[in-house]
Parts: sequence; structure tokens; C-alpha cells
Amino acid sequence: MVKMKNVSFQYDNENKHAGIYDINLNIKKGEVVLLCGESGCGKTTLTRLVNGLIPHYFDGELTGEVLVKGEAITKMPLYETAKYVGSVFQNPRSQFFNVDTNSELAFACENQGLSVAKINQRIATTIKQLKLAKLMGRSIFKLSGGEKQKIACGCVHTAAPEVIVLDEPSSNLDVRGTSDLLKTIIRWKTSGKTIIVAEHRLHYLKDVVDRMIFMKAGRIVKEFVIGAGNRIDKDELYALGLRPFSYAGLLADNKYGSLVTNNQRKITTEAIQIANFNFGYQSGLNTLNIDSLQIPKGEIIAIIGENGAGKSTFARCLCGLPKKFTGSVTIDGKSYQKKKLLQVAYMVMQDVNHQIFTESVLDEIMLSMKVADEQVADKILAKLNLANIKERHPMSLSGGQKQRVAIGSAVASKRELIIFDEPTSGLDLKHMKQVSKLLKELKAMGKTIIIISHDLELIMRTCDYVLHMENGQVVDKYALCENQQRVLMFFEADSN
Repeated sequence: MVKMKNVSFQYDNENKHAGIYDINLNIKKGEVVLLCGESGCGKTTLTRLVNGLIPHYFDGELTGEVLVKGEAITKMPLYETAKYVGSVFQNPRSQFFNVDTNSELAFACENQGLSVAKINQRIATTIKQLKLAKLMGRSIFKLSGGEKQKIACGCVHTAAPEVIVLDEPSSNLDVRGTSDLLKTIIRWKTSGKTIIVAEHRLHYLKDVVDRMIFMKAGRIVKEFVIGAGNRIDKDELYALGLRPFSYAGLLADNKYGSLVTNNQRKITTEAIQIANFNFGYQSGLNTLNIDSLQIPKGEIIAIIGENGAGKSTFARCLCGLPKKFTGSVTIDGKSYQKKKLLQVAYMVMQDVNHQIFTESVLDEIMLSMKVADEQVADKILAKLNLANIKERHPMSLSGGQKQRVAIGSAVASKRELIIFDEPTSGLDLKHMKQVSKLLKELKAMGKTIIIISHDLELIMRTCDYVLHMENGQVVDKYALCENQQRVLMFFEADSN
């Protein structure tokens, strides 16, 4: 179905290091192939060759041949390629063309010139099979990250291509959203679709992938055949810098990077007081109802819960960002309200594109400093493996690199309370570990860290305390060192 013969590609810009070299790959019809490897290994570049974005959108030097169903995909116009290949990007917002969900589902079919009756039939089938009824008639701009991902999958399903490419599809999904994504992939596989997935989080794919392609420095280094009883040892995965295929055994397995590092200690009795955190949007979604809450000062606190539970709204209120919010945060006896909360709190958003303002990575870090200090900024960049790209424009970076730039800005701000909304979305194991180490260093400096995350490995490796939110309320809270199985149960609930 998909063949690559002696394919090499180098970008004609600052991303030359992310090219691919001497790729020979044959993907059979109906096969599910997983592309894995550290950020920058060439996974995304390979997917761009399959869906035609290279060379039609990304310029560079291309040699070799890319065939889909025997046709040279790189020589087709993109509107023809769309009949063969459908794509779901890491950030689905970047692939939408309409402002409402119904029009978005119809868009690809309209471009193919299908009749109105055929388009309506396909949309109805997609809504039923992917369970999208609750998302119909909605504004694209008012959807959560997980909901946008579902609509992106729905668009591909409606267009009905034979090859589907997914680039980091689970990076912004909660446990249930990841489970829904898996069900969609299984449906596509059952119907005979050929599926290529570039992914860092492997656990949800363990029972659907046929073959895993490990890439490094733009080359295919190793292939694994999966299924029929074949399982890859997690120690081997760890040695390759990959995450495990299963959560099982993470609690006690010290070989896997000593995940639980909280030393079974007691949580501090010093507390930050949170009062009257009651807030609701006009739509009625993500309403927050927290009259009184104490969180341990100087600890790393995880906030878990499904998409829509109110986690991000809670974080925004901690920073005093909503206009009509009137709650308060008391630290060391001093109370902060509204905009004064910005004096003590800094948030790294889930979509970091909203908080990138300057023309270089170095300037972005120094922007958060009260007094710009290039030497301090260089040290922060070195810790985040960004020193070699400090002069590049932040918007030219990959998703994972942008994420690390935003984290660096938080470090440079020196705020007392630092909030991270999905800080490891789109990050590989290596960079997740770097973020974990940096968060612990912030804690050692006396900071209180709040992490909204669907990344179990980050939580187990990093956090001291857990807040579990549902329907805008904190329904459970506990010290992680005493309740490791408790948080594991939450993540396993919908993942099987």
C-alpha cells in the first residue's frame, strides 16, 4: 500500500537536522505501523511524505520514490492526495477550515465533488460510528483539545481514504479520550485501512499495532513485529529511550528510571489556602465550585481528571485571569485576589502558541525576567536542551521544543506558584525526564508546582500530592507516596 524506495529529504530551512536519510519501507494494506523514536528523529517528516505535505508544503531536497497504491504521491497535487491519504495532526486546530463542526465534517467530501446526498450519508454514518452526536452544531473554537481531536478523526472517517496518518494523536487527550481514539483506530483497522501512527505514548496501542519502526537521526534503525504473542521487553524499550507498552509494573520497577522517588516521606503541613473558587462560563461548561481548599506549600501537586472536569479553569483562576473571578489565594498569611494573583502565579498553557511573543528563543526566556540576564537565560536553555537553537524564532520550532521554551519562561519568571497545563504533551521519554528534573529543581528553590497532566509516568516520577477533579469540584486529594495504586487505578479505568 505504501512504499518508500531510497528516500532522503532535507528541509530547506533551519530544520535541516530533522530530515530523513535512505529510507526503505514497505507497509502492507490493512497494517498498523507505529513510528517511534526521540523528538527530531524523523517521524513527522516521514508522515509528511506519505500525506504529500512534502514537497508541496515543506520545501527541501527530496530524492527517492514515495508510492501509495503504486502512485507517486509526491508528484500528485494535494487535492488528489487527499483521496488516498487522510491525516490527523498533533494539534488538530491547524487542520480545520471551518468554524463549525458540521461544516468541517463535510469539507473533505465537498472537495471530492460528492453529491449532497452522499455527503449527508457519510456524515450520518460517521456521527453514529464515532459517537459524535454531542459535538454536532458546535463552534470549533469552543471545543476542548480532546473534542477537536475527535472531530479531526471524524473528518478522516467521513472522507474515507485508504491510508490514515496520525501524528502524536494522544498528546492532548485524557484517559477516556485516548480510549476513544483507540476504538476509532480499531474500527479503521477492522475495515481494512492502512494506518501509520507517530507516537511517544505507546501503552494504548499495544494490542492494535502490527509493526513498530524505531527511528534515530533520520534513519530507520530497528523494526519490531508485534502481536501473536510477541511483546517487547520494557527494559529494551527504555534502553532505546521509549516509553513502555503497559502501565503494569511501573510502581515497583526501579529499572524503569526509578519512577517513584518521593522517599515515602510525609507531606509538609504548611498550606496554601484557596477560597471561593466559584466560576462559570456563559455556556455553563467547566463550572468551578471550590469554596475552600488547602494544598501543601512547596510541593509538586498533580491535578488529574477527565477533559472538561474544570482543571484548566481552576488553573486560570489561580492566576486571576478570568475577568469576573473573585476568589482568593492566601500564602504565608498574605491574601491575593484578581490581577494581584499574577504577582505570585505563572502558568504554562497547554497550547503554548498563545504565550510566545518574541522573535528568538533567548528573548522569549528573558521576557519573563524582571531584569533581563542573558547568562541566567543560557543556563535555563542548557537544562532544557535548547541552547543550540536559542537564536531561532520560537514559532519555527516543533511542538515539543515550544513546550520546553514555555517551561523555560516559567523558570525565568521566579514566581512562587507555577502552574503547568500538560507540560509533557508531545514530549518523548528523554525530554519528559528533563522536565521532571527541572520541576524538582523548582521545588528545591521553594516553589509550589501544580501540574495538570494525563501523563502517568510524569506524575509517578515527579509529584508529591494529587488532586482529583470531577465536574468542577475536588472529589479526592491524597499524598502520592501513600497512594500510588490509587492514581494508577484512575489511569487504568478507561484504558483497557
